[in-house]
Amino acid sequence: MKNARDNIFNNISAIIPEELFESLVERETLKIERIVSYGHNTPIGEWYDQSLDEWVLLLQGEAILAYEGGTKVKLQVGDYVLIPAHTRHRVEWTQPEAKTLWLAIHFVPS
Repeated sequence: MKNARDNIFNNISAIIPEELFESLVERETLKIERIVSYGHNTPIGEWYDQSLDEWVLLLQGEAILAYEGGTKVKLQVGDYVLIPAHTRHRVEWTQPEAKTLWLAIHFVPS
């Protein structure tokens, strides 16, 4: 196995026309990804409904997650949330004037 060293804040494109999803580590039952948003949101009426649990940490910026049923959660730097598998959710809002950086860990529900 190669010993890889990098920095989560490196190599982020200056222009991001769509929300950017970058896989950092991927195994059969685990996926770790960096997500970069820049005023992006999930289109109205569209929902994420994933088969894996997702733990998300906001490293930079601000965001609002919305859950089916109306609950909304505002996230600021350092906030994290666990989204259980098949919990329908969407990104309601991210800062339009600055990049929002997420670390998302997807794993098999226990």
